[in-house]
Amino acid sequence: MELLSNSYFALFLIIALGYIVGRIKIKGLSLDVSAVIFVALLFGHYGVLIPKDFQTLGLVLFIFTIGVQAGPGFFESFKKDGRQLAVLATLLIVSAGLVTYGLIQVFDIEKNVAIGLLTGALTSTPGLAAAIDYTNSPLASIGYGVAYPFGVIGVILFVRMLPTLFRTTVRKAEIEQEELAKSNFPEIEKRNFIVENDNVVGKSIGELRIRYMTKAVVSRVMKEGVAVIPSPDTILEKGNVIKAVGTEEALERVEILIGAETKEDIPLDNKFDVRRVLVTNKEVVNKTIAQINLLHTYNATITRIRRAGIDISPTPSSKIMYGDKLIIASSKANMKIVSAIFGDDSKRLSDTDILPIALGIILGVLVGKVSLHLSSFNFSLGLTGGVLLVALVLSRLGKTGPIVWSMTGAANQLLRQLGLLLFLATVGTSAGAKIVETFNEYGFQLFLVGGLITLLPMIITAIVGKLIFKMNLLNLLGALTGSMTSTPGLAAIDSMTDSNSPSIAYATVYPVALVVLIVVVQLLTVVL
Repeated sequence: MELLSNSYFALFLIIALGYIVGRIKIKGLSLDVSAVIFVALLFGHYGVLIPKDFQTLGLVLFIFTIGVQAGPGFFESFKKDGRQLAVLATLLIVSAGLVTYGLIQVFDIEKNVAIGLLTGALTSTPGLAAAIDYTNSPLASIGYGVAYPFGVIGVILFVRMLPTLFRTTVRKAEIEQEELAKSNFPEIEKRNFIVENDNVVGKSIGELRIRYMTKAVVSRVMKEGVAVIPSPDTILEKGNVIKAVGTEEALERVEILIGAETKEDIPLDNKFDVRRVLVTNKEVVNKTIAQINLLHTYNATITRIRRAGIDISPTPSSKIMYGDKLIIASSKANMKIVSAIFGDDSKRLSDTDILPIALGIILGVLVGKVSLHLSSFNFSLGLTGGVLLVALVLSRLGKTGPIVWSMTGAANQLLRQLGLLLFLATVGTSAGAKIVETFNEYGFQLFLVGGLITLLPMIITAIVGKLIFKMNLLNLLGALTGSMTSTPGLAAIDSMTDSNSPSIAYATVYPVALVVLIVVVQLLTVVL
C-alpha cells in the first residue's frame, strides 16, 4: 500500500490503531498506550519502518519530561530509599549476569552472542556499546537483536501482570502512597483559641515567637469583637481570640502556649481578605518566605502552601515554587499588591515556555556524550542517562536566572505522551522488521535464552522487593523498569497510574543499573 510508505501517515496510523487496541479489556486488563508497540511490531514485520529520528525525538521528550516531573521528589527519595532501590537494581543486574553465565553453560552458547543477549534482554543500548567494545566482536549485536524484542515486550507484560500476581491493585498501592504522603505532610487544620495563659498576656506575637515555638501560623486575632490582621507587634490581651493554622501537633502546642480552644468564630472584617494566590511570577521562585518578607512589608501572612495536591504548613525557610497555590491573609488594601508579587496569573501558568525544554535537552545530550576513561573501563551516560540526569537536576534547581525549569502538569503530560508514542511506534517497527528473520536464522533456543534472561531476574527482584523490603507496588514497578533500563516498561506503568512514584523510583535506579550492567558485561568478558 503506497500510503504506508509515507512515514508520517504510517506513524499516526500505528498510534491510532494502538489506542483502539489498548482500550480493549480482557478480564479487566488492557494494554492502554503500550498497545502501540504491539501494533508497531506487526507493521514492522510487514515492512513498514518509521525513521529512527522519530525514536530519538520521542525518547528525549519522554525522558526529559519524566525527569522534570520526578526531579523535586527524586532527591528526597534518594536520601530516604536510595540505598534500598540501589540494592534492588544491583540484585537485578547481577542476577541477570549469573543467569546469562548459567545458560551459556547449559546451552553451550557462543560467549559473545550470550553477552549480546544479556544487553538485549535488558534493552540497554549503552550495555550493547560496552559489549561490542569489550568483546571486539559483531556477534554481540546479533545476540542483542535476538533478545531485544522480548526484552521490550516481556517487561511490559510483566509489569502489567505483577499486581495480579501479587494479588493486589494499583489503586491500593496509590492509597498506601497517599497515606504515606499525609504522614510526611500532615493535614493542615485551623482552630480558634482564647488567650488565657498569663505568661503571654501583654506580650506581642513577635516576642512570643509563636511560629517558631509551635510551627503554626496566626492568621487572625479578635480584640473586643473586632478582627485584626496580626503582625509581629500585635499585643495579645486576656480574652482575645486567635485563629491558628497548622498541623494537629502544632495546634496542640498553640493550646499549651496560648489557652483553651474555643468554638467562638472570628468574623471576617470587611477590610480583611483571605485569598488563594497562584505563584506565576518567576522573580519569587526559589525565594524563601522570609526573603519575600510579606509580614513586615505588607502585614500579610501565608497560612498554607498547596503543592502537587499536598497542603504544606509554611515556615520562614519554606521555598516558593512555580505553580504553588498560597493561602494568604491580608488587608484588602494590600491584597492586590501581594497578589501581584506572586503573579496570580492562571493564563501564564497554562503557557508553555519552550526555551527551558530546548536548553535542557541540549545540555542532556552534551552530558550524555561525556565519557569517563578509567584504565580499561569506559563509561558514559548515553543519550537517555544524560537527558534524565540533567532534567532531574534542573527541576530540582527550579530556576536559573530568568529561566524556570519546571513545567505545568498539562504541558508535561502532553509532551510526555507525544514523546512516548513516537518512541514506541518507532521501536516497535524496528524490532518487528527482524523478529521472524532472526527466529528463522537462530532458532527458538536463543529466543528462549533471551526470554529467560529478561524474566528470571525480574521475578527474583520482584519477590525480594515485595517480601523482604515490603516495598510499595508503585515504587517496585518503577524500580524494576529502571533496573531493566526499560523506557517502554515505564511507559506501561505511566498509563496505569497518575502517581509520580514509579517515575521517581525509575529515575533513582536507572544510573545505578547503567553502571552495574557495564561492569557485569566487562566481568563476563573476562570470566568466559
